[in-house]
Amino acid sequence: MANLFTFITESLSISLALSILLIVIFSVHFITRSKKSPYNLPPGPTPLPLIGNLHLLDLRRQDLSLMKLSEKYGPIFTIHLGMNKAVVLTGLETIKEALVEGADMFSDRAALPIFYAIQKGNGVFFASGEMWRVTRRFTMSSMRNLGMGKKHIEDKIIEELQFLTDKVDSYSGQRFKLREFACGPTNITFAMLFGNRYDYSDPIYVHLLDLIDDIVILLGSPYLQLFNLYPMLAVFLKTHKIILQKIDKICAVLKTDIQAKRRKIDVNCLHTFIETIVAKQEEEKTKKDTLFHDANVLATVLDLVMAGTETTSTTLQWGILLMMKYPEVQKKVKKEINLVLESGRLPRFEDRNAMPYTNAVVHEVQRFANLIPHIPHATSRDTYFKGYHIPKGTTVIPLLTSVLYDKRHWETPFQFNPDHFLDAEGKFVKKAAFVPFSTGRRLCLGESLAKMELFIFFTGLLQKFTFSPPRGMELDLNADPCFTLRPQPHLECCAEVI
Repeated sequence: MANLFTFITESLSISLALSILLIVIFSVHFITRSKKSPYNLPPGPTPLPLIGNLHLLDLRRQDLSLMKLSEKYGPIFTIHLGMNKAVVLTGLETIKEALVEGADMFSDRAALPIFYAIQKGNGVFFASGEMWRVTRRFTMSSMRNLGMGKKHIEDKIIEELQFLTDKVDSYSGQRFKLREFACGPTNITFAMLFGNRYDYSDPIYVHLLDLIDDIVILLGSPYLQLFNLYPMLAVFLKTHKIILQKIDKICAVLKTDIQAKRRKIDVNCLHTFIETIVAKQEEEKTKKDTLFHDANVLATVLDLVMAGTETTSTTLQWGILLMMKYPEVQKKVKKEINLVLESGRLPRFEDRNAMPYTNAVVHEVQRFANLIPHIPHATSRDTYFKGYHIPKGTTVIPLLTSVLYDKRHWETPFQFNPDHFLDAEGKFVKKAAFVPFSTGRRLCLGESLAKMELFIFFTGLLQKFTFSPPRGMELDLNADPCFTLRPQPHLECCAEVI
């Protein structure tokens, strides 16, 4: 009843606010419509006052709507999101030309109101300009020094795999939520940040996971999209305020750890990312213009917590769901695992070279899941691209869905098909159109760690268990559009020990 009341009151507030705004914006539109823009943006659908092209979009799956529009307007077109313009890039060639060849011009991040409210332009994922360049360079270097993608972290993943299989085993074949698989990958991130893994029942660990889960769900809310499109409606909306409250609770935990690390920091013995960035802050504390101030330190750690706990864990859930949906694929994976790991030893990342089918399945899970269809970029300066003049600060949407689901690169783009990554002889084939981590300078900085985690966790789980849906449960492969594209939240599985 409380949720219904909140929904009704928020909807009424929005209606009133939109009515007022409608009058204002029609007036502004009338006054400014005769002014000719000096820029030559790509063509696109004709916008309506106030809403732009929102009537053409499914706000829960904008990527699919934009793909459909690209069929009419081509690989580059302009879309009006409310009163803001965005240039949409589709197809591998166009996106790579912009993000790789034109990296200097397209590497800024679009200023989405919710992320500015959270990070104030700090951090590594939603920052731009010098703040982003310096913070990303430092973060990449620090994570490599801490063993990201190397044997040290691989041993941690294999250790965590055993805790995860014990947890799955504890259900004794009974049904449990797919979200339970989030525990393993999350602990790898926490170990790199904080220096220790958490017991899955630890109150702080459970609290953090619940907060992150809530935030990821709320970030996909239509009301949050409305806030991003019309930030002037903030006073009438509540979703962004709830997100900020939950972010504050996560930050309280992070601040406690940051302060604890600062009190006992030994610059000659750094084992965690928080220790490393605190040491960097101490090193630069006398510099007047240092970017490693308290707000950026906290924002960077928060970015790694949020990204490191959501993407890999959700992809792993997709992997288990797809194995239940396609048991014949699961059988072939298990057969290959038994051949290569015949002694029963746990998998290592290098085993993927001897397991082409399993490697293909893991890649196809990532392609099919299409976890993050796009995160908007922005032009860092006035830009000429493919004959168009795009002004500085213009939102640019590199639509990864248009690459991962492109029929020119994939035989059955909207179907789960591991053969996409296999040749006629059953050997694994790399594909240029495999871009789940994006491309260019904004390439996911945790790519090497994510690849290692996914292969080891997926292979290790299939080595020990056969996964099947609970009796009577239909396996829905339609994504639940949160900040990422998640499996439907009601889905469960059963795990039978081989």
